[in-house]
This record gives sequence, C-alpha cells and structure tokens, in this order.
Amino acid sequence: MEEKRKYPRTEIDEPAYVSSGGSVMPCVVRNISREGAAIDVDNPTFVPQHFRLVMAKDPSIVHECRVTWIQKNRIGLTFMKIADAVAEPPPS
Repeated sequence: MEEKRKYPRTEIDEPAYVSSGGSVMPCVVRNISREGAAIDVDNPTFVPQHFRLVMAKDPSIVHECRVTWIQKNRIGLTFMKIADAVAEPPPS
C-alpha cells in the first residue's frame, strides 16, 4: 500500500493520556509523526473528537488533537498544530 502521509510515522509503545474537560483517560501511543499519531484505548466511545494527548514519560509534551479515524480500539489522530512547523507565506 502506498504511503500517503507527509511525514513518516515512527512505531513506539509509550503510555499517554487523553485529556479533555478535566477528565483523563490512559492510552498507549503506537506510532507518531510530526502531524499525527495512532493510540490504543480501552473504550473509544469515551474519547471526544478534540482533546489533548499528554505523554506520560514527559507531561510537558502535549499535543492538541482531533480524531481522524477509529478502528476497534485504535484511534488515528491529527495534531492541530504541527510541531516545529514553519508557516508558509500566503501567495502574493
């Protein structure tokens, strides 16, 4: 299958948290890139469409996310702000 992502994903297995509106749910980040990630959760029904992904090993790493797809207990995420991205100037 042809890879269509702009940035390749790195396979990882790191604990993290889905954080939204004062509630926190544990998850596991299975892969990550500059523009998104895939996480596993116990019950995707309780994951909101927009939330913060907080890395457990370093809570200073927080990604604003939106859900892109759900397959069983795996959720594909798109980061709302791409890390270290340089904005392109608008066309003249």
